[in-house]
Amino acid sequence: MPTPTTPQPHEPPARYTVAIKPRAADAAGHPDHGSTLRTAVVRATGGTGASGYPRYEGDGVAADIDPRSGAVEAITLDGGELPYGWVAEAAPES
Repeated sequence: MPTPTTPQPHEPPARYTVAIKPRAADAAGHPDHGSTLRTAVVRATGGTGASGYPRYEGDGVAADIDPRSGAVEAITLDGGELPYGWVAEAAPES
């Protein structure tokens, strides 16, 4: 008889590509973030950020990313906050 296995917790990706975009919505209010202004490959630091999500850093970006949804929960760009209205999107690297 096979031994039951315990489900393993969700393992967060080791790397993400973060895209910085200039707006949350277009003039009509649709969630169109505009063209990518900058991308950064960020790697897991092994720690968690102030938001409680895993911390990723690289290419001048430090981000807390929710591994289940891929949402960027906190971010700094070159040591500062994103300009008002800008957004960050994360995609796991394969």
